[in-house]
Amino acid sequence: MTDQEFKKLMEKSPEECMRILFDEYCNYVYVIAAAKLKSCGTTEDIEECVSDVFAEIFKKLDSLGTREGDLKGFIGVVARRKAIDMFRKLSGKADMTVSAGDEVLIQISSSENIIESTEMAERNSILLDKIKELGEPDTTIIIKQYYYNMTVAEIGKLISMTAAAVQKRSIRAREKLKKMLCEVGINY
Repeated sequence: MTDQEFKKLMEKSPEECMRILFDEYCNYVYVIAAAKLKSCGTTEDIEECVSDVFAEIFKKLDSLGTREGDLKGFIGVVARRKAIDMFRKLSGKADMTVSAGDEVLIQISSSENIIESTEMAERNSILLDKIKELGEPDTTIIIKQYYYNMTVAEIGKLISMTAAAVQKRSIRAREKLKKMLCEVGINY
C-alpha cells in the first residue's frame, strides 16, 4: 500500500484501513519481533509484541494520514521499538545479587537447562541444513509452512503453484526430510 493509497483509504473508511494495514504488514511486524525476541521470549511473547505494535499504530492512525514518508518504514520503526522494549522487559528477569566478597553474581531466574538448550539449538541447525538440502521449491514450501505458518494456498500463490500441488510436495518433502534426519540420528 502506498502512502497515497493509504491516505485515500483513511479518508474513506478508517476501519477498512486498519484491517488492510494489519493484513498487509502483519508478517513484516512478526518477523521483526521474532528476530529480536527469539532468544528470550516465547511465541506468545512475540504475538503479544505484534499486538502491541498494531495497537500503537492504530492509536496514531489519525496522524498517520497527515504525515509524509514511507509507511513501511514507520511501521518498521514502531515494531523495532516495541520489540526492544519487550526484549528489555523479558531480559530483566535476571536477578543480580552481591556476595559477601563484593563479587557480583548473576543468577538467571529460569528453569531452562543449558545443556538441553544447546542440544536443541544444534538440532535446529541440522534441521535447517537438511531443509535447505531438499532443493527448491521444497525448501521454500517447508520454510513458509512451518517457520512462517503460511497456508498451502498462500504458498501456492507465492510460488505460482496450485494449493494441491503445494500440499503434495509438502508431504513428499516431509517424508524425504524425515529420512534425512534419521540418517544423522535425529528421530521425530
